[in-house]
Amino acid sequence: MIHGQNWIAGEWLSGSDETLDANPSDRNDPVGRFALVTPAQARAAVASARQAFPGWAAASPLRRHDVLQRAAQEIAARGEELATLIAREEGKTLADARREVVRTAQIFQFHAGECLRSGGEKIASVRDGVDIDITREPLGVVTVITPWNFPLAIPAWKIAPALAWGNCVVFKPAELVPASAHALAEILQRAGVPPGVFNLVVGRSAQIGAELIESDEVDAISFTGSAKTGRLVAAAASQAYRLKRVQLEMGGKNPLVVLDDASIDIAVSCALDGAFHQTGQRCTASSRVIVTRGIHRRFVHALVEGMKGLVVGHACHDRTHIGPVADARQLEQDLSYIEIGKAEGATLAGGGTRLTRDTDGYFLEPALFIDVHPSMRIAREEIFGPVAAVLAVADYDEALAVANDTEFGLSAGICTASLKHAQHFRRNAQAGMVMVNLPTAGVDHHVPFGGTKGSSHGPREQGTHARDMYTRIKTAYVWGG
Repeated sequence: MIHGQNWIAGEWLSGSDETLDANPSDRNDPVGRFALVTPAQARAAVASARQAFPGWAAASPLRRHDVLQRAAQEIAARGEELATLIAREEGKTLADARREVVRTAQIFQFHAGECLRSGGEKIASVRDGVDIDITREPLGVVTVITPWNFPLAIPAWKIAPALAWGNCVVFKPAELVPASAHALAEILQRAGVPPGVFNLVVGRSAQIGAELIESDEVDAISFTGSAKTGRLVAAAASQAYRLKRVQLEMGGKNPLVVLDDASIDIAVSCALDGAFHQTGQRCTASSRVIVTRGIHRRFVHALVEGMKGLVVGHACHDRTHIGPVADARQLEQDLSYIEIGKAEGATLAGGGTRLTRDTDGYFLEPALFIDVHPSMRIAREEIFGPVAAVLAVADYDEALAVANDTEFGLSAGICTASLKHAQHFRRNAQAGMVMVNLPTAGVDHHVPFGGTKGSSHGPREQGTHARDMYTRIKTAYVWGG
């Protein structure tokens, strides 16, 4: 059992209450207990970040590089330990957890390099004797709020660029996954992050959200979570005395289009991975599979057969393809949507049953619906579980129209052998990321991440584009006399 505290102003502190970190694969194997901060402690974390900001902003690029580099090295060196922690805490398989740890190390490594790659521009003035320099400066104090489905990687792709560009961070992880956040805080402490530059606060949003969002000492907020909560964050930030920069990632209802000329093997592989792996608990999951009628029957048959080969079980067992749902509330939501789909008239072609295993966990057989109309709730609302809907369409034009018929716009995929249709889809899919003959889920760490419409708001995450979130531009004019 881990007994975790909060990291504030360079000290580990207890709180007034605790939260139990449960193992969704085995409720009889709790991961640990973690202290919850009080509102006063949350305010103290923000104040410590504000106090530390001038020194960290003035630190040399090499100093910031070395801190992030050491963090990357320790994450990589502790790969199996951290992967096991993620698998026990969040429920994703060891194989997926290992990939998440590798990605987390890569993110810190990349942004360590960004510290040394930072520069500016020198622009010729229209006036004789005047020089113009354009530089980037850190914003100040950044509140980072993250979800539970990627307990190391999502915090990393917010925290690493924030620190690289000279900002100070107050990090609030999801209450469901405090152990991974605690491990990351320990790693950053050992890497040499000065007191106050990085703070970890575990707490309930209803109790400490205002301290982290509305405070005049906070300059920016980076949030990943539900669309409903994201809108509340944006509204609260806009009502503060000083307008804050806000970055929101709020999910998706991602389409995977399968055309008549697609390879069945490739299309089924993309659908299985995108819809069901990591228990469908990815904002980029393929929850809508839009299939043209010429291939529909063969594709559905092959997909149902492929689903039969997926092993659902304990996340730490090597044979497992799909781990448990994250917790009881998420399982209840998934089962509720399965009943909604049936009530709406869709046909459950496979799966959808709660499973029993040797351990007491939240195991759910992946569910596939067919005979789905675009107006049905299972085709419009984000379920965030292993539940996919197949929608039959006449041709490519109808497939594109159905794909774009959503309030979300994060990721979209197409399986086709047609260069014409692939190119047209890339240009016309209303999504921030487009995949051709690849699953809608699964992105690289060094390129921009984000969507359109109701999926995202504000600057992009990841890669060099992350600097647009964590810096402001200054233009300086100098007359040489």
